[in-house]
Amino acid sequence: MIKIVILFITGLILICLGGDRLVDAAVAIAKKMGIPQIVVGATIVSIGTTLPEVLVSTTAAFDGSAAIATGNAFGSIICNTSLIAGLTQTIRPSKKIGAASIRWRSIFFFAVLLAMNIYAYLTEQFNRPAGIVLLLLFAVYAYLNIRRAGAEGEGAEEGAAEENVVVWKQLLILVVCAGLLYVGANLLVDNGILIAEALGVPERVIAVTFIALGTSLPEFVTSVVSIIKGYGNVGLGNIIGANILNMLLVIGIPAAIAGIPVEQSAIRVDMPLAFCVMAVLLIPILIRKKSSRIQGILLLAIYVAYCAVSFAG
Repeated sequence: MIKIVILFITGLILICLGGDRLVDAAVAIAKKMGIPQIVVGATIVSIGTTLPEVLVSTTAAFDGSAAIATGNAFGSIICNTSLIAGLTQTIRPSKKIGAASIRWRSIFFFAVLLAMNIYAYLTEQFNRPAGIVLLLLFAVYAYLNIRRAGAEGEGAEEGAAEENVVVWKQLLILVVCAGLLYVGANLLVDNGILIAEALGVPERVIAVTFIALGTSLPEFVTSVVSIIKGYGNVGLGNIIGANILNMLLVIGIPAAIAGIPVEQSAIRVDMPLAFCVMAVLLIPILIRKKSSRIQGILLLAIYVAYCAVSFAG
């Protein structure tokens, strides 16, 4: 048990260190290149923090358990938006958000999610052709990020550029920190489950807490560190980008490998709820160019209700 506790604490330390340095590197890149923090969060940072979900789903596909990807992806979107974004926006609402940076990503997210929901309703699966389409859409999303980077950079947050920043070194730090987040999350979740079992915590409670939140830990730590350091837009961009990648990669890769059956609960509850919580987060921001504490409280209330219904079920 002592070894388990030590590994649990080690995982906590790794994700805290990784999240701290990841945010610093992301902000340094944003200032050096004149790119808004929210754009860096939605691209480079979100790729790093979504790695746990991608690896879990891809590994499951090769092991013949591709169906886990659907719950992993949409569960992460709901957790990222209603819990993590809800908490961060309640603590410190984002100000001066570039509408152009949010608008096209919002349209892209809602269009893809709506199409996926309709397709799943009609076929009850994401087969290989659907997976290939999602991966092609990822290529489109990556291209749009590159193509629009210059225009979005025009609205970068005020602040002096970092003269001594070497971009490739900061990118290397991002990669290393993403690795620390992944290893730390695994240590925290795996050993946390063992501790919970030793304390007699019911299996269902473990599943809804440690396992469900485990792959979202990198987004959570990055968002909290962003708030502490006063770079809240990095965390917000990270949530938006991570949610898009959850659809395109976390489902796209295993679907392209083996196909994924989709349960009715995902079609009727998880996917519509993912749509709703993102609408609560994004629509007011698009209208007002800033978020409010009311949004955060509403998102947290939705997450509490979602967990309560899950426990009751």
